[in-house]
Amino acid sequence: MATNASIEQQLQQILDDDHIMINEPLRNHTYTKLGGAADYFVTPSSYEAVQEVVKLANREQLPFTLLGNGSNLIVKDGGIRGIILSLKELKDIKVEGNEMIAQSGARIIDVSYRALDEQLTGLEFACGIPGTVGGALFMNAGAYGGEIKDVLKEAVVVDPDGNLLTLSADAFDLQYRHSNIPEKGYIVLEALFILKPGQYDNIKAVVDDLTYKRESKQPLEYPSCGSVFKRPPGYFAGKLIQDSHLQGKGVGGAEVSTKHAGFIVNKNNATATDYIQSIELVQNTVKETFGVDLEREVRIIGEDPE
Repeated sequence: MATNASIEQQLQQILDDDHIMINEPLRNHTYTKLGGAADYFVTPSSYEAVQEVVKLANREQLPFTLLGNGSNLIVKDGGIRGIILSLKELKDIKVEGNEMIAQSGARIIDVSYRALDEQLTGLEFACGIPGTVGGALFMNAGAYGGEIKDVLKEAVVVDPDGNLLTLSADAFDLQYRHSNIPEKGYIVLEALFILKPGQYDNIKAVVDDLTYKRESKQPLEYPSCGSVFKRPPGYFAGKLIQDSHLQGKGVGGAEVSTKHAGFIVNKNNATATDYIQSIELVQNTVKETFGVDLEREVRIIGEDPE
């Protein structure tokens, strides 16, 4: 493996200095405000630069991690080695007829509101999802009865070898909170959504209603990763947690929200370890109380602190 100086020099051949950060604290880039440092945090602004960064990581055998906007993610306190790739600079949204092309770094909320502006229906469900387009595809994000797979036609990705591919929605095996994107090692660069013409007032009424439901029920006043657990078959995770009398409980500065039991909030300068242990506390208690296994929806990545 090349020296740190050599890696930095190679990155500088691909990206401007203001798109390269060394030992960058990842708490600055996650919704939970948790996480240790990244060795190299890069923010390419072109598809070609993404491809070159992937090829560099392969060439130097560097660990490589893709980071969206950190909304459904916990980064451990030991940080992440190698290159962290953020696509936040790729955020263009274009509309042609009833088709919308959104780059992966665009917030899915912004895409939903752009659809509203264009009087297109189909993305109302996404008006309260805090992630990016890339992250939404990564986990087939959904809410209020809608999912990304309902509107996705195709996506442009970079494969693990740095090749640019255009793949149909069927290629991603989109299921409940699942895609094959992590297994395939794809990096989503843009998505093509097929929507339907609608009436502005009707679409806005749905968006306003879903926004009210989100803001009135979710603990948006504290940092969190959003909904922590998948819905177990036949149950609601929040109800199981509430009935286990876990609200207000947690480890360290992390706490099960008293407003919405499906959320764990960073209430008082929590560490990632606090947050993860609070998740485990919830899983163990619900298992003991109801015999139900709660599966995490949130991803946990990175290294434990030394």
